[in-house]
Amino acid sequence: MPGGYLPIFIFLAVAVAFPVVAIGAAKLLRPSAPSVTKLEAYECGIRAASDSRGRYTVRFYIVAILFVIFDVETIFLYPWAVRYGSLGWFGVAEVAVFLGILVVGYIWAYKKGALDWV
Repeated sequence: MPGGYLPIFIFLAVAVAFPVVAIGAAKLLRPSAPSVTKLEAYECGIRAASDSRGRYTVRFYIVAILFVIFDVETIFLYPWAVRYGSLGWFGVAEVAVFLGILVVGYIWAYKKGALDWV
């Protein structure tokens, strides 16, 4: 019975060893010449104006989450567009309901002031 687990243990050993060996080889082979300039943020030649760990307003996160939500919802239009011919009017009604809910959500977010920056 334990012989049946041998492939699993081999796979586990390879799965653990591969990233460890790859990271170790990269550390040994890469050039390493740290300097003050290279250790600065972005290494673009312009000095940082402030600390990158500053606070952000909650509105930034709200707008980002709303963008992700609306972007992901519009991705669902692609399968509908692919199957448009076979769905007929039922598919048109389904997408109309879907877009209606999407527009209502957008209007609600706009009226709540979630998209205002000031």
